[in-house]
Amino acid sequence: MKEKISVGIDIGDSKVVTVIGHRAEGETHPSVVGVSVRDGSGMRRGVVTDVEEAVSAIAGSVEEAERMAGLPAEAVYVSIAGEHIMATNNKGLIAIARGKEEITHEDVARVIETAQSVPVVVNREILHVIPKMFIVDGQEGIKDPVGMAGARLEVDAHVITGSTPFIKNLRKTVEQAGVSVAGFVLAPLAAAKAVLAKKQKELGVVLIDIGAGTTGLVVFEEGEIYHSAVLPIGSDHITADIAIGLRISLDMAEKIKLEYGVASPVMLSDKDTIDLSKFERDEEQVVSRRYIAEIIEARLAELFLMIKNELRKVGRDGMLPAGAVLVGGGARLAGIVEAAKEHLGLPAQLGFPVELKGMVDKLDDPRFATAIGCMLWGMDEEDSRTAFPALDFAAIVSRIKNIFTK
Repeated sequence: MKEKISVGIDIGDSKVVTVIGHRAEGETHPSVVGVSVRDGSGMRRGVVTDVEEAVSAIAGSVEEAERMAGLPAEAVYVSIAGEHIMATNNKGLIAIARGKEEITHEDVARVIETAQSVPVVVNREILHVIPKMFIVDGQEGIKDPVGMAGARLEVDAHVITGSTPFIKNLRKTVEQAGVSVAGFVLAPLAAAKAVLAKKQKELGVVLIDIGAGTTGLVVFEEGEIYHSAVLPIGSDHITADIAIGLRISLDMAEKIKLEYGVASPVMLSDKDTIDLSKFERDEEQVVSRRYIAEIIEARLAELFLMIKNELRKVGRDGMLPAGAVLVGGGARLAGIVEAAKEHLGLPAQLGFPVELKGMVDKLDDPRFATAIGCMLWGMDEEDSRTAFPALDFAAIVSRIKNIFTK
């Protein structure tokens, strides 16, 4: 039996998560056989700031996952985020050659290649060119035009770009850790692949990936990507607010946030207190949990307002029936789902991986969503290359990059 092996790595601002999955021939869903979480990443807001720390964290996480799986991690799919990420919607158009009876996969590849009319910015490169829908002779809403008859083929595509220097540094860092990069995947896009069901994407949903330094979001409607963005705020900002408010160290503030933090002061009474001496013997403060919750609520209100503004930009504020799905380390904060419902005016829930086998109990945590999504992305890329050798999207993106360079 042939096996397909895929490795996903989520390099966040506070941790590195590696997931190894494999799928035997004939199986639909992959099995997770290796998982590893390593604290520290040498990253800040999606950008490498300490190469040595980053290489150590990535190498350690990969080695641990390899030992658990008993499989090597050679080529990996890596998450990417940060304020340097930009997205836009573009259209491409080609004419179908006369005499051809139907549209082929090669035609689809050509029209996707033409959807690169993004304003040329120095030192940027394309990460994803994702078809939203195809248009055949003016008929819109087509998801797969292969086999249809037509003289004119258009595509409405979502194009995601990143800063070339930042991407090169991240690639170099990963390769120094001993593995090659098969591809980069926008972090919230990867997480969406892991936790969103087809029905949610059809109805309309926003996935919110709350990381340590940034928050990524991606909106789906009618089954296709509608909008994506990366916001310059994350759960570390909450930690910093607590540290300033209580005049304590960041390490202590992080422990208090994880152990006692809640998203709304309404959930607490004035009698709930925390003795800080249990964290550090030198501390003598006894602080109100309600006060800490007020600090957290203020920062979350700012975050959800930024998300709401992003949804308003694309006319989807309060207009997504499947609501908001929260993932990432920041989504583990108690009461955050209720806070999301209140501030966004949408249904909300935590996102957990779907349709997986293997070590599912180890992955029942929203912070693993991105790494699992990167692994699944690799599986799909392999399936695409196997099924349609001529439709090599990696080669298409490479050609588009050359156009940028010129």
